[in-house]
Amino acid sequence: MKVIVAVDRYWGIGAKNDLLFKLPMDLLRFRALTSGHTILMGYNTLLSFPGSKPLKNRKNIVLAPEGVERDDCVIVHSMEALKEVLKGENLEQAFVVGGAMFYHTMLPYCSEALITKVDAVKQADVRFDNLDELDNWELVEKADPIDDNGYRIQFCTYINHDPKPL
Repeated sequence: MKVIVAVDRYWGIGAKNDLLFKLPMDLLRFRALTSGHTILMGYNTLLSFPGSKPLKNRKNIVLAPEGVERDDCVIVHSMEALKEVLKGENLEQAFVVGGAMFYHTMLPYCSEALITKVDAVKQADVRFDNLDELDNWELVEKADPIDDNGYRIQFCTYINHDPKPL
């Protein structure tokens, strides 16, 4: 599994259940990487999407509270149920897309992290784990910085040297 996220200088990822930045080039990259594949998220992330609808051209798997049922995506109510559903998935092409608590929960199971680093600081109320401070994660690729909607961004790839099995 992979994780994909945009972070500010202090690994902030969101505020008030929304993204910190509007980054068209990052969004294009997100679409290109995740289209046709499986994305995994917590329920609040699904609710933050336009119209609270799943993303098109992807299998959306959502960890949601008991009582939430939908027919436009795959809903699971526990980590055990999520692990069961993932047994039938190509995990090499499955992406964890948020939110903060779900990222934190799933990060140990991910083998790769696709991080868009934004050279800015925002008033984030949720953060992503700082991979530079975790022993088992290594920065292996760093693209040249580019400008995206007034921000300087850099696409980075980290690998997890010791992912947990599901």
